[in-house]
Amino acid sequence: MGLINGRRSGSEQRTGEDAEAKVHGRTVEIEDIDEDDLTVGTPKKTAAGLKAVGVSFERGFGQGGVSRTLRSYLRVNQPGGVDCPGCAWPESTTGHRKKLEFCENGAKALAEENTQRVVTPQWWEDHPIAELEQRSDYWLGQAGRITHPMIIRPGDTHYTPISWDEAFETIGEHVRATTPDRCAFYTSGRTANETAFMYQLMARSLGTNNLPDCSNMCHESSGTALTPTIGVGKGTVTLEDVEHSELVLVVGQNPGSNHPRMLGALTEARKNGAKVVAVNPLPEAGLLNFKDPQTPRGLVGHGDRVSDEYLQIKVGGDQALFQALGHLLLAAEEENPGTVLDQEFLDSRTRGFAEYRAARGTLDWDEIETATGLLRAEIEKVAEMLIASKATVVCWALGLTQQPHSVDTIREIINVLLLQGNFGKPGAGACPVRGHSNVQGDRTFGIWEKMPEDFLQRLDDEFGISSPRKHGYDSTDAMQAMADGDIDVFVSLGGNLARANSDTRMMEAGMRRTGLTVQISTKPNRSHVVHGETALILPTLGRSDRDDKHPGGAQFLSVENSMSIISSTQGRLEPVSDQLLAEPVIISRMARAMLGDDHVVDWKAMAEDYDVIRDHASRVVTGTEDFNRRIRDKYGFVLPNAPRDSRTFATPDGRAAFTVSDLEYLQAPEGHLVLQTMRSHDQYNTTIYGLDDRYRGISEGRRVILIHPDDLATLGFADRALVDVVSVFRGRELRSARYRLVSYPTARGCAAAYYPEANELVHRELVARESNTPGFKAMMVRFEPHEEKADLEKMAAAVDSDVVMA
Repeated sequence: MGLINGRRSGSEQRTGEDAEAKVHGRTVEIEDIDEDDLTVGTPKKTAAGLKAVGVSFERGFGQGGVSRTLRSYLRVNQPGGVDCPGCAWPESTTGHRKKLEFCENGAKALAEENTQRVVTPQWWEDHPIAELEQRSDYWLGQAGRITHPMIIRPGDTHYTPISWDEAFETIGEHVRATTPDRCAFYTSGRTANETAFMYQLMARSLGTNNLPDCSNMCHESSGTALTPTIGVGKGTVTLEDVEHSELVLVVGQNPGSNHPRMLGALTEARKNGAKVVAVNPLPEAGLLNFKDPQTPRGLVGHGDRVSDEYLQIKVGGDQALFQALGHLLLAAEEENPGTVLDQEFLDSRTRGFAEYRAARGTLDWDEIETATGLLRAEIEKVAEMLIASKATVVCWALGLTQQPHSVDTIREIINVLLLQGNFGKPGAGACPVRGHSNVQGDRTFGIWEKMPEDFLQRLDDEFGISSPRKHGYDSTDAMQAMADGDIDVFVSLGGNLARANSDTRMMEAGMRRTGLTVQISTKPNRSHVVHGETALILPTLGRSDRDDKHPGGAQFLSVENSMSIISSTQGRLEPVSDQLLAEPVIISRMARAMLGDDHVVDWKAMAEDYDVIRDHASRVVTGTEDFNRRIRDKYGFVLPNAPRDSRTFATPDGRAAFTVSDLEYLQAPEGHLVLQTMRSHDQYNTTIYGLDDRYRGISEGRRVILIHPDDLATLGFADRALVDVVSVFRGRELRSARYRLVSYPTARGCAAAYYPEANELVHRELVARESNTPGFKAMMVRFEPHEEKADLEKMAAAVDSDVVMA
């Protein structure tokens, strides 16, 4: 017996497994989560360091072995190597890259992909759906890499093997038996640019824009706010801008766990003289102190301070904060004309400033303090830093994008940046920090349910097709359509929508009533378990795997990072099974099965040589001209960005737009708190690597609610009390059972819980206006003492009411 990710486990090779698994892999028995094993320690005040190094290599060696791990780690994020399958934080394109250009969570992502644990047909035979339904996301993911295409048909209790030819024939039959608008094609950020381009082309050739993606659930609010105000839905800074800024605001994000390499950029900025302000409801270790594990000081010293000021804001109070900052900048300009605002920029490059100035001329400080949970003096101190700064960057992530007023909040950030002309100059700009490594590239290459007319026309001209113009389903609308029985075929290119989306039970019920679900996957997840009437699992190569089964030999792909740099990625590791197909090959064969071999698009040519895909894309995707030459440059190439490159704005009148929004913030009813979802340090999105959220002191359990000790006392609960959580919205309730309340120094009136477990508490209708992003950071919840015997009674009652019980 040994320890796998801190859990007791056994490892053996079953007799009767196929020869492929015997040669290349091993089965590993993983114990599932026992929430009664929960341990709670003291939250850490420093991130990374020697511990991060140890965990990185422990996880890699435990999953993939020493040789496989070292070969992978030495190539990740290096020119000509493999792009990390974790976050989208960029690497330097102007200077020296470190020999180990990855972080702890990147190492965990690689370990999960490089694992030699295998899920063979025998594994599926040993585990009926009825058993898998009871397993956690952690247990499913730790099983290993899927080795063969599998199918489950109506009435079956197990997945069984299927040939690739029969799998594609099955897809073609189901698609031809319905209409295009009753098909939906979901995409996750693990997808490469070339695959995304083929995927959207396939959907539009079929006749639908039903292209929901993971961006719908994370940064859709950012793009919705940015496009009409500055003319581009992406960030406007480079990595060098962050490192040479005078002031960096990090708002609503936790880089210590979600994109740890960002901590190096923040500490570099501080060394260059910048100030850093953290704005977050939770006191995150990575925003306090960073021990860079690639420096002697980081390994054996005290590390480096990350933030000069830490505003522990209430969840949902960020719009109020930036309205107050805007007010203070305007007031400072009135007191000292010509010293605070960039008047020339305002006059020549913006519109709406007069209306904004009138709206922010007065402020109700009592309401601002109520909305933010901050003192006026704290906000004024940050305003003084803004006034002193000549180059400011504002970074934000999901803490701002997943609330009803998210779009208005981000517009307030743009307002503040515009006041001082923080676009198109070194060290300044807007920086939405994307999560998954190529989620931004997916959108660039056409994965969007409402791509603009100019893109669609170029696509039609390039391929001789007629793309539909009717907007399709986003992720939230796709869930509703599935629940309503309006989707017959659902294809998922990576991802785990059953767990990533809101209102989990509604999502799962919708998937179960879908005629065919197709999951293009590397490892088992919940979306394989809550399957359609017929369900296919198509195993694909991971980013680290060698892709050389082509007439012209080995192929490479490309990705776009969070700062619009497109670079190549090429795996070199031996795949765990010879049955795995590359994603472009899967899309090619799927398209031919749906559209016929005589379709006008030469799908086969694209699957055989990825240069063909890039040639096509270069004539459709703006900024990718001469794609095949530029992608072979050492560091790739940068996409054009008008606000950053030329201080111009692709809005209707060519000016950046100030906006005016009414103050809005989250107010919980009496006896309730505002609940936000969060990642553990031991997970990425819905993939759970282990059970050690060590920075927060939580281990061996995940069903916890972090709550301020004063709120515990006010609500009448003791620390570690076992409760059921009730989420209320518009008179409807969602329930989830058996959570532990954990006393934690979060902002008063707020609480936090891990997703995807807490997603079942997010009501379908609770979304961000305009972007339709689920309100994962905006739940109004109360707690009820948990009684084991009451579970069945509550579940039975839910059948006859509008109350849902976990």
